[in-house]
Amino acid sequence: MKHSSTNITTDDGQQVQSQVPVIVSASRATDIPAFYADWFFERLRKGYVRWRNPFSGRGNYVSFANTRFIVFWSKNPAPLIPYLPILRDKGIGCYIQFTLNDYETDGLEPGMPALQHRIDTFKRLVDILGAGSVIWRFDPLILTDKIDIENLIAKISNIGDKLKGYTEKLVFSFADIDGYRKVGRNLSLAGVNYREWDEALMHRFAARLSEINFKRWGNTLATCAEPIDLSEYGIEHNRCIDPDLIAHLSPNDATLQNFLYNAKTDSGQRKACGCILSKDIGAYNTCPHGCLYCYANTSPASATANYRTHRNNPHLDSIL
Repeated sequence: MKHSSTNITTDDGQQVQSQVPVIVSASRATDIPAFYADWFFERLRKGYVRWRNPFSGRGNYVSFANTRFIVFWSKNPAPLIPYLPILRDKGIGCYIQFTLNDYETDGLEPGMPALQHRIDTFKRLVDILGAGSVIWRFDPLILTDKIDIENLIAKISNIGDKLKGYTEKLVFSFADIDGYRKVGRNLSLAGVNYREWDEALMHRFAARLSEINFKRWGNTLATCAEPIDLSEYGIEHNRCIDPDLIAHLSPNDATLQNFLYNAKTDSGQRKACGCILSKDIGAYNTCPHGCLYCYANTSPASATANYRTHRNNPHLDSIL
């Protein structure tokens, strides 16, 4: 299954061919809610964005003409809140993949607001969007000489207790540092002595998390794009662009329901990814959160520089 296409008119009057996705991902590549919410909703009003292929460097156009649902990804989606009524008025559904980690004292996420502020934002979004519309992610799980499995369990337990009644799911992944040379370099330059996960450690963590979850929360537990089978601990493989959840949240949208009925897994994602087809509109190397483990940035400095470039000319049809 591929996105349909159509011709659109750009801001400068050109006629170009554009993809017309039903589901938009905003975004795996950068934090659009935290840093580009104003840009995104202006582009939604204008009807399209220009997206640069990170491999070829070529510009592609994405029309919102058929968009029925948006999946937002963010570590600080508070700036999104004032814009949510626009989606309601347009009849576009959404949910938020909210990465709510606690590396506050570890220096791994230097650009994050205080943990309690992010927890309060999570609850506020649930009050606005409803149960199931905000998904808690602790992603990725990092081991260092100062963070072991018990430290991670304590961090997760603290957040999980505060989110009880506001979330039904916890999605997590294990940091794959050696698979991304730039990540290992950035951590080493920052003096972080990281440790890679192996299957034995993953099983140890899964057993402890499952035990805590059973005793205290009863959430669904799921891994994101992890090939390891942890089903013996009641842990599923996640579908972050999830047809069942989208169908549940938009039961009266016949067009969307028909798309979901025929939707296939997105072949453009990693092998262990279960997401259905969507169109991601983000740009790599543009998120200035400064997280040391980030897969999407070459370095915190380059991402911050690109963000400043965007803010100097925020009305372009592309992020970068």
